[in-house]
Amino acid sequence: MRLGARLLGLSAVLMGLASAQMAAADDGYFRGKRITIMINYAAGGPTDIEGRLFAKHIVKYLDQPASLIVQNMDGAGGLIGTNWLGEIAPRDGTAFGYLTGQIWRAINDPAPRRIEFKNYEFVAYQPGTTVYFARTDIKPGLKKPQDFGRAEGVVSGGLGADNAKDLLLRMGLDMLGLKYKYVTSYRGSQAARLALQQGEINYYAESPPSYRSLIEPTLVKTGEVIPLFYDPGYDGETFRTPKQMEGVDMMSFPQFYEKIKGVPPSGQLWDVYRTILAANGAMQRLIVMPPGVPKEAREALTHAIVALEKDADYAADAEKTLGYVPDFVTGDQVNARVRKQLALPTGTREFLADYVKRAPR
Repeated sequence: MRLGARLLGLSAVLMGLASAQMAAADDGYFRGKRITIMINYAAGGPTDIEGRLFAKHIVKYLDQPASLIVQNMDGAGGLIGTNWLGEIAPRDGTAFGYLTGQIWRAINDPAPRRIEFKNYEFVAYQPGTTVYFARTDIKPGLKKPQDFGRAEGVVSGGLGADNAKDLLLRMGLDMLGLKYKYVTSYRGSQAARLALQQGEINYYAESPPSYRSLIEPTLVKTGEVIPLFYDPGYDGETFRTPKQMEGVDMMSFPQFYEKIKGVPPSGQLWDVYRTILAANGAMQRLIVMPPGVPKEAREALTHAIVALEKDADYAADAEKTLGYVPDFVTGDQVNARVRKQLALPTGTREFLADYVKRAPR
C-alpha cells in the first residue's frame, strides 16, 4: 500500500502493544500507561509523516505502555496543538508533542499566552530544511530551475501570513524581484498541495518528508512541477548542507539567487531571512512535554530517543519513507539551547509586522 494512502486523512492511530515486541530502554516510567503523541499539523503533511514514523518505533523503547495514540491537532499554524499541550494536556509525562514551526511563532508573536512557550519542557529537536518548487506551466514555461528568475504570474501559497514558511516564501520572491500574488491560510500542506495541483497556486514549499514521498514521485515525475532550491542550514554564522539534502542535485537558496542575479544575496530581507533560518531551521522539529512534567518522565523519554537513534529498523524505515534518517539533538542541554533562541535582533519584529501587513493579495 502506498505511503500516501496509509497516511492521508488519518487523525488518530491506536497501536496495540505486545509485550514480546518491547525493548525497554528506560527505567519503566511509561509502563502500563496510555501515551498520547500530539502532532500539531494535519494528517498527510510532512510533520505528520515524520511524527508517525517516530511513534511507530519509539514505542519499543517506552517499556510497555498500555497503548500509544497519535493525535493530530492542526490549525493556526500549529498553535492550537501547541496550546493544548501547554494548557490542557496531562502533566504526568503521558502526553508530549511532535511540533513544527513553534520556535518562530514564539519569537515573532508578542501576544501574551496563558502558558509562555519558554516554560515548556524541550526534550529533543531536529534541524531541518524546506524544498521550494513551482508548476512548470508558469509563464514563460519552466524547463530548468533558473527559468524561475523570469517567471510571470507567480501565485504563492501559504499557511498564515506570519508563519515562518510563508515569510520565507515571500522573502525569496521579493529578493529575486518577482511580481506575485499570495494566497494564504490553507489549513495545512495537504490543502495547499491540492491547490497547487488544481492550479489555484503555482509556487509552494514543503519539508523533505512530504516532498520526497508525495511531490517528487508524482508531480515532479510527471513534469507538472520543477524543484527550485532548498533552505541551507544556518547556525547564525555558517551555512551548511542539511543532512536531508546531502547527495541531492539541487541548489540552496543563496546558490540559486547568485545563479540568477550574479551576486550573493544581501540587504535587510536577506538579514531577516537568515534570522528565520537560524531559529526555525535549526530546530524545525521539536519533541516537547508540558511545563512541569516530572524529571523522571523527561529522562525516560530522552533515554528512549537515544535508543531510537541506534535502531537499525527505524533507520531503514526512515530511509525508505523519508529519504534520510532524522538526526535528533537531545540531552540536558536542550532546554537551555531552545530557550536561548527565543529572542529577535532589535527592530526585526517591527520590520516583520510591517512586512506581514504589506503581503500582496
